[in-house]
Amino acid sequence: MGGFTHFIPSAVIKGMLSAIGVLLIAKQVPLLIGYDKPDFWTNELFNLLTFTHGFSKVKSFYEALTPGAMVIAAGSFFMMWAWQKWAAKKVSFLPSSFVVVVLGSLLALLLNNSIPYLQLQPAQYVQLPASITDEIRFPNFSALLSDAKIWRYAVVICFVASLETLLSIEAIDKLDPYNRLTPQNRELMAQGAGNMLSGLVGGLPITAVIVRSSANAEAGARSRMSAILHGVWLLLAVLLMVPLINNIPYTVLAVILIRTGYNLAKPSMIKAVYKQGREQFLPFIFTIVAILFTDLLIGVLIGMVYAVYFIIKHTYRAGFTMQHLHHNGLHEIHIELASNVSFLNKKKLLETLDGIPEYAELTINGGSSVYIDQDVLEIIQSFKPKAHKKHIALHLINIPEVGTIELH
Repeated sequence: MGGFTHFIPSAVIKGMLSAIGVLLIAKQVPLLIGYDKPDFWTNELFNLLTFTHGFSKVKSFYEALTPGAMVIAAGSFFMMWAWQKWAAKKVSFLPSSFVVVVLGSLLALLLNNSIPYLQLQPAQYVQLPASITDEIRFPNFSALLSDAKIWRYAVVICFVASLETLLSIEAIDKLDPYNRLTPQNRELMAQGAGNMLSGLVGGLPITAVIVRSSANAEAGARSRMSAILHGVWLLLAVLLMVPLINNIPYTVLAVILIRTGYNLAKPSMIKAVYKQGREQFLPFIFTIVAILFTDLLIGVLIGMVYAVYFIIKHTYRAGFTMQHLHHNGLHEIHIELASNVSFLNKKKLLETLDGIPEYAELTINGGSSVYIDQDVLEIIQSFKPKAHKKHIALHLINIPEVGTIELH
């Protein structure tokens, strides 16, 4: 069942990528300037425009401006730019993100020890518990029999996480420089196995996400082993390197994520979609706006509905072509049916046949059709007595009788 996401229009997938990029950038801005409270953004990006939340946070946002965080952020941006410009190709085995984390953390340490005015507060650093193993909480398996909600929520999480994974890998495939396709069913099987193992030790459900995958690709990842090693490094880091990780300022991580967000929502990509025309650009914009104001899945669904509108519109127009000829005072009309003629073409065909003038010669050719809907066949067959009354010479070529399906 995993392959159904191939039917999602490319404009919607690109809109999803751009929306995630915008969200990623917006969510990191407070950390970039030193905001150390987790409640600035709620689930919606534009809650600054709501009367219930946004205006009450503007003052706290201004008061949270931290000179040290902004200096470190500016230094990290400069180091990332300089590394990409002068050193990335020469030292390709070191990803720029890793270099920025190390140098940004060292800069924070230097400022803390030399310039007290630029010192960061403890809340502005990553804060992991000293022992991750002490934080593990095994599940209460007896609740499986006593609480029906667990089963209901499990099914919901299963479908939501699976759909989000399929959408993510569809988007990541577009970022792959080698243009490979991820085996979607295998991805779902892997996610199911991973979630079972994670749940047995009290872990959260896992799902594929664009941010880590795109960061992995930016670092030069080329094979499945890179994703496996990504997990290994994370595990080793939280088991063995907690003291070092807790010396990383959030503002440095914000710089890296802002760059990742920019790569997902590049102006050049938006411009390229715009040049493809309104039928690509409008679903793209609708998807972005819908995701920003709702959530990922609802936004993609709205973008798909809007894209389907254009498909229906074109299907309605492209059911057949008509040619008018005048020969020796006789009005000849040729209707050539398209390769696929569906019920969406009923209205246009009805109106066209109704408009055929008296004493005309009408030819309807279905020789190029792969499929003709039964509703369309009924319209053509029911037109026969009407054509006789209007003295229209009707010729049907490769038009099957009602009750059969024309397939070539």
